[in-house]
Amino acid sequence: MAQMLRKHYFVLTISVLALATQGFAQDKPLKKIYWGVSTLSPTLWIPWISKEAKIFEKNGLDVEPVLLRGSGQTSQAMLSGSLFAASVALPQVMLAVLNGADLANVAHGIGVQGSRLMVKPEIRRVDDLKGKKIGISSLGSAGDLLFGYVLRKYGIDTARDVYWLAVGNTAERLQALYSGSVDAADLSYPADVQAERKGFRPLLDAKKEIVYPTASVVTRRKTIKDERDTVMRFVRSFVEGIAFLKNHKEASKQVLAKYLRTNDPEYLEGAYVIQRQDFISVPYPITKDLEAIYEIVAHRRADIRGHKAEEFVDTSFVAELEKSGFIKKLYEGGR
Repeated sequence: MAQMLRKHYFVLTISVLALATQGFAQDKPLKKIYWGVSTLSPTLWIPWISKEAKIFEKNGLDVEPVLLRGSGQTSQAMLSGSLFAASVALPQVMLAVLNGADLANVAHGIGVQGSRLMVKPEIRRVDDLKGKKIGISSLGSAGDLLFGYVLRKYGIDTARDVYWLAVGNTAERLQALYSGSVDAADLSYPADVQAERKGFRPLLDAKKEIVYPTASVVTRRKTIKDERDTVMRFVRSFVEGIAFLKNHKEASKQVLAKYLRTNDPEYLEGAYVIQRQDFISVPYPITKDLEAIYEIVAHRRADIRGHKAEEFVDTSFVAELEKSGFIKKLYEGGR
């Protein structure tokens, strides 16, 4: 199996986390599943919250995060059966399906990608990137696909004008930028802010350039067919995790502090403000305004034009939770 995240998953000793799970006894053994993690950033906050607040446990799941490099490697691990589900970039899901895979998005937690292309201070314009090295997690990752599209939009030949280097996770990309191994790097909060404090500057902001769904829950259609109840319990836990984040600020910040290994109050507060606003309470898979996504995929597979976005999603899980009133109830009496 892929490299496991370091074993630092202790239950937080926060009273609100204990209260969140009080009274939920498990009559059956927890079902062990593996969740694919492609980077360490606040966009992965919800599965971490659902784990630490024992929301997964309440729903009969024992979820183990597995750290891999980028959406390409993550989707391959899922198709091999090593992972139950993962957060995979939408273009990568589409490309995989076009190549015969049976992946499906069952939820999108965020409608935009909160990444910035951080560059050396002497790089002032997009044209200055010509001949430069750009650090991404891996080929086929969200950073590769997203910023490849944006750079082409500005007239950069992404196959000839720049060099893409598969560096690894967020911390590794940040270090590569610091060391000079790359001239630019795809970084999300708080790594982008850390880079800015060191004198690097943001050249491109993905939120301003493209509609790019992220914080997804992706699994196989075979898994949906064979283990539908388990998929539903995972999606229910994901939805509950979003509500927990929105309603429990300090506890959520402590979860993030643990997984990002930082106690910097400015970083944690900034991440909370951003993600509380960005996370979608009713996280249907996004199928509208995806022209840029189609353009990204068409750069590699022109036949994507003949497929509808609905072919790559399964909305039934979130629809069932919304129709039953489950999601509405999570926010009754909340802030």
